[in-house]
Amino acid sequence: MVGMRRSLVAVVALVVVAPLALAACSGDEDKPSPAAWVGASPSSGSSAVPESGVAESGQTGGVSAVSLSVTPATGKKDVPVSAEIGFKVSGGKVTTVALKDASGKDVAGALREDGSAWVPSKTLKTSKRYDATVTAVDAAGVTKTASTSFTTMGKPARKTGTGLYLFDDKTYGVAMPVVVEFSPGIKKKDRAAVQKRMFVKSSPEQPGTWSWTSSGTQAYYRAPNYWKTGTELTVRIAVGGLPTGGGRYGDEDRAATAKIGRSFVMKVDNKTKKMTVVQEGKTIRTLPVSLGKKSTPSSSGTMVIMEKKASTIFDTTAELGPTEGYRTKIDYAQRITWSGQYVHSAPWSVGAQGKRNVSHGCVNVSPSNARWLFDKTLIGDPITVRGTEDKLDVGNGWTAFDMSWKEFVKGSALPVPADLAAQEGV
Repeated sequence: MVGMRRSLVAVVALVVVAPLALAACSGDEDKPSPAAWVGASPSSGSSAVPESGVAESGQTGGVSAVSLSVTPATGKKDVPVSAEIGFKVSGGKVTTVALKDASGKDVAGALREDGSAWVPSKTLKTSKRYDATVTAVDAAGVTKTASTSFTTMGKPARKTGTGLYLFDDKTYGVAMPVVVEFSPGIKKKDRAAVQKRMFVKSSPEQPGTWSWTSSGTQAYYRAPNYWKTGTELTVRIAVGGLPTGGGRYGDEDRAATAKIGRSFVMKVDNKTKKMTVVQEGKTIRTLPVSLGKKSTPSSSGTMVIMEKKASTIFDTTAELGPTEGYRTKIDYAQRITWSGQYVHSAPWSVGAQGKRNVSHGCVNVSPSNARWLFDKTLIGDPITVRGTEDKLDVGNGWTAFDMSWKEFVKGSALPVPADLAAQEGV
């Protein structure tokens, strides 16, 4: 790599953290902008019940065997707008939760899959009163209710910026992780509480887990293997108003529903200087390439296409100076690392492609092959490079699938079910 610099992506109406942007093959600082959508219902995860308190209760249909307590406690003030309706129940099962705002309007929400709490489908409003009623039933069909009223806190003075790299109704490659960013990063002691509010549902079902980068600025979600073609991902990062540590609160909920397209895998071998392109398990083309020379080697590892630009400018003069730096127009550029490595058209290196490495770290291909690839790829398509002098760093791009599944699950802030952790993965 040559040089180092940081940049923040400005997204209209959003507060978003940008990963480290380094200059390698390119001095281009642009990066794909995170999507921000609101409204998905939670579909997975677990929740510790917050501060406990037994509310007023009653029963219908006889003497109930149910013991039921609800949180937040009655009269509780300054409750975060991320509040869930928690409950402890014995001798029965919670069947319904009703939450109303101060005007008596119903608030939508859903029970967690483990039945530990009820999560509103949107963040609550600040400085407002809410009334909740929880109903449980015992084996004899006798119901018992418990109610509570609480008031939410005002607008927080300090917020954690968030970003979601997933857009509604878009189609992604089979190695597309769900990527969430936080600014500032979430400290280890606070990650479990945040992870409990990050919901992912896949259809057909492919259970997965989250894994955090060491800085806590990013978290990735993936299944043990690449997503199946046709998978639908429904994501809600429900951290709006959630305490994130250090007196900060999440800026807002972010959500998206996206699809996974056909399998399209690129494999680059430094020994042969060739890229093998495999679609739906069948090799469809082999392309000669030129990788990074010894002074600026390409990274070996599994990366994904993060961004596509039909035309752009690579400018390294700011880092390297007017003598060693360069400013070059590039066609069909596809970003694969934050440090500036791309797959792109390189007409000047066609004679070296398939024979020797001459690039600044990028994967050089001919103009015709670059155009062909550009027309075929999706954001999230995997590209694996092998045999170079440099190893891909965790977090230098969307590197979720560069780690083994066994290694990946170690990054979860919550316990991963043993059967899921034991699965074989890519």
